[in-house]
Amino acid sequence: MSLFFQIMYGSLMLGICLLVHLLLLVLTIRILRFLISWFEIPIRGRHWAVLIAAAIFMVVLAHTVQVWMWAAAFILLSALSNISDAVYFALSTYTTLGYGDVIVSEEFRTFAAMAAVTGLLSFGLSTAFLVGLLTRLLPRKI
Repeated sequence: MSLFFQIMYGSLMLGICLLVHLLLLVLTIRILRFLISWFEIPIRGRHWAVLIAAAIFMVVLAHTVQVWMWAAAFILLSALSNISDAVYFALSTYTTLGYGDVIVSEEFRTFAAMAAVTGLLSFGLSTAFLVGLLTRLLPRKI
């Protein structure tokens, strides 16, 4: 695959992944609003724990979905031959850990690097989301 197509397909994957991530964060806000309206007022300690756990679960789900999307792309483009290697490579690349024991050919290196860019941006969004959420959710007097 040419460098142009690696960048084009990688950018497309990055955009789709970030859109999925944002949609899941918006869904998280809706879920949290539902849970808050369902709890009795005033919200007690165990309720805060449920709200925070739900938010963290949704963030982890968003990252997991993106790793599977990258793994599927590696399989569909024949960059990797089996799903086990594809998920492992996608996860280690997405998290920028990059062990190096499973690699793609030169033909897909730039495309694979876009998975790392996706992970960096998604983790940044997740961090900002959780920090913003915690500053809004947690009571001012702790």
